[in-house]
Amino acid sequence: MRRIMTALLLFALPAFAAPKALAPATIPHPVAMFLASVAADGKTKVTYTATARGKYFFFEEQSGVTVYTYDGVDYRKSEFLKGYTLAKALKKYSGR
Repeated sequence: MRRIMTALLLFALPAFAAPKALAPATIPHPVAMFLASVAADGKTKVTYTATARGKYFFFEEQSGVTVYTYDGVDYRKSEFLKGYTLAKALKKYSGR
C-alpha cells in the first residue's frame, strides 16, 4: 500500500507544479506601453484572448473583438466588433 501511495504521489506532483512563465525575454517598447495602459499601470487584472488567421489578428476582450489587418509591416486596426466573441469574429472572417 505504501508503494502505491508513493507512486501516486510521484505521478501527481507535476500536476501541482507552478505554472510555467509565458513572458518573453524581450518586449518592444510600444507593446510594453500598450500592456501597461490596458492594465491601468498595474491596477487592473487583464484577461484576453488573441489569435492570428491569414492576414488578420484578432484581440478579444470583455467588450468585443478588435480586428487588425496585416499590411506587410504591421497589423493595423480594421474594425471593432462590439459584443463579439473570438469564435464569432473568426467565423465572420473565415471566407475572406
